[in-house]
Formats: sequence, structure tokens, C-alpha cells
Amino acid sequence: MSVIKPRARGKHVIDHRTRLDQENHETLYAYAAFVDEEPDYVINQLVETVLAKDKEFLAWRTAHPESYAPRRFVRTQRPSRLVIPQTDRLTRELSRDRPRERASVE
Repeated sequence: MSVIKPRARGKHVIDHRTRLDQENHETLYAYAAFVDEEPDYVINQLVETVLAKDKEFLAWRTAHPESYAPRRFVRTQRPSRLVIPQTDRLTRELSRDRPRERASVE
């Protein structure tokens, strides 16, 4: 009987990148194959089951409920060109007529 239970659907997951010892990496993928689940699910279950048994941590976590996870930054795409409002017709016309400067390479 496996320690890790079948997947429960509906949980919100985020991407997290980490490094593992080579032996743990192999063990993780072997166990994932054993329970027929993805490695990320196995890691989530290990965190839930192992840390749930640490009474000292649970007491500390109750006293410190704030988030300790680093803030995630959302990257936005940069516009491919400067968007000039239509109300500024003169500026738009001037920028269209102005030659672009090129960096000189020596």
C-alpha cells in the first residue's frame, strides 16, 4: 500500500522550481511511476503528509499564519512600438517624420 493517496482534483497549483539531490530525483520519479502519478503531485503529497506530523511546526504555523512564499512577479509583454494617443495628432505626425537614430559601430 502506498503512502501517497490518489489525486484529489480541484486544487490550485503554481509553478515552483527546485533542485534535488540526484538520488532523490531518481527516487521521486520511481515513486511517481509506482503510484502512477506525476512527480509534482508526489512532492505536494510529501509536503502535506510529512509536515502534518510535525507538531512543533504546526504550532508555529498557527502563531505565524502570514505567507512566507516569495512574491510572484507577472511579466507583461512590452509593446512592440510606442502607442501615441489619437488626440495628439501633432506629436504623432512629428514622430512619423523624424528619422530614427542608429547607434554607430566602430
